[in-house]
Amino acid sequence: MTDLETYRFPSGLHLLRRWQAEEPQAKKEMKQFFDAAIAGEFDENFKELASANKVHSTASVHMLGLALLHDLYGIESREYYHEDPYRYVRSNLAVSRLLGISKFYMTWALYAWTCEPLGQTMMYPDKFPPGADPDEILINKDNWRDLKMPDFNTGVPRAIDNILRVTQELTGAAPTLQISAPYSLAADIYGQEPLLADVVNDPENVNALLNHLGDAVLAPWMDHHFEMFPDGWVELSDASGSPFFIGPENCKNMSIRSIRHMLRNKPYSDRVFDNNYRGDFVAEVRNKGRAARRRGAISASKTAGDRAKLQELTDAKVSVNPLFIMRLEADKVDISFYEEQAIERNMPLTVGIGSPEIDRNSIEDLDATKEETAAKARSFVTAIRRVCERVDLPEDNHVGQSWPSHIYFEDVNGQSQFELVELILKEVRGGPEIERKMPQIIVTGEQLIPDQT
Repeated sequence: MTDLETYRFPSGLHLLRRWQAEEPQAKKEMKQFFDAAIAGEFDENFKELASANKVHSTASVHMLGLALLHDLYGIESREYYHEDPYRYVRSNLAVSRLLGISKFYMTWALYAWTCEPLGQTMMYPDKFPPGADPDEILINKDNWRDLKMPDFNTGVPRAIDNILRVTQELTGAAPTLQISAPYSLAADIYGQEPLLADVVNDPENVNALLNHLGDAVLAPWMDHHFEMFPDGWVELSDASGSPFFIGPENCKNMSIRSIRHMLRNKPYSDRVFDNNYRGDFVAEVRNKGRAARRRGAISASKTAGDRAKLQELTDAKVSVNPLFIMRLEADKVDISFYEEQAIERNMPLTVGIGSPEIDRNSIEDLDATKEETAAKARSFVTAIRRVCERVDLPEDNHVGQSWPSHIYFEDVNGQSQFELVELILKEVRGGPEIERKMPQIIVTGEQLIPDQT
């Protein structure tokens, strides 16, 4: 029997580094590890929660799981995602344990899996996640009104329900359905370029299309989800509808507006969130030229006009994510702004580590990158801890919830630089405990009265 304790952080990462280097003995050891995981030997461990008194980590690891299972067993993409939910869930949870991630977060190829049930032609590579075929667009300006609600009891929706059911069984966490938001769904089935052309030339058609996708496809899917899992959550993703791609105003008036439209009068609207709008820096760099975009994180200390625009964009983002403040790598705005916003709004803070930041093929000077990565991670952990100490939080600090929180690896895959992952997690794990906010007590005679000031 394989002992999971053998692979406690950072030993699991060291095995991943040896596997990535194609060491034969590492591949043999890795197969023994996943044989045990898939057989259910680690199931009891998967119920262990992260500490509520420490900054924790979450990660999307489904791409790394696919790379490993393809290498170890020859399992290809379609089989990996569609068949055997126990194998899928146990593999992803085991990958998280190997990495040293302290809070589980179950993910899949959500953009592809949102448009596949509608009839979109898909591409399933052997060892990479599926995607919509850009040469075979499903709808156009003449026929999008004919798009109907899919069957949620077959195909992809059924596969997702099975994954969520098993995840809840093994971890105890309330299931989170991950699907595209209306704009990103439109980009996949209408085409990025035609949609962008309509954003400029026919915005009324865009808004009508987004409303239809929300009302006819996504809202019924959410209805189905909450019927199956009344304590669940829905995480919408809308990278294509982000400020970085369509500008802050279009993001607010099309992407975010369509989510609010879709959630009108829904009793579960407070359990639906979109946390991946990216490119906040564009709210601050209008008329500043390309050079401003290349300087890295932009300070939160800007002119009043710049700050007002960033504040307006944040207000809009919070309107569709009331759960936490998110800072993604692609936002390029200094962490201090997000720390300040979280404290002012009395919300938790989550900080994303982008895939490019840990991509081993993009690193020119590893030593310099290590130093920079450790420093950034340290600043992120410090900001998150300060937020935790100043805002109102549940006793468990959300460690039992199935959505991303604290330090969030946006994508870990077979090409990730595991030394950098280890450095980041050392900062997460090595920080001091959170000193939780407590009400002051005023003693008056025989009574203890909480200070309400």
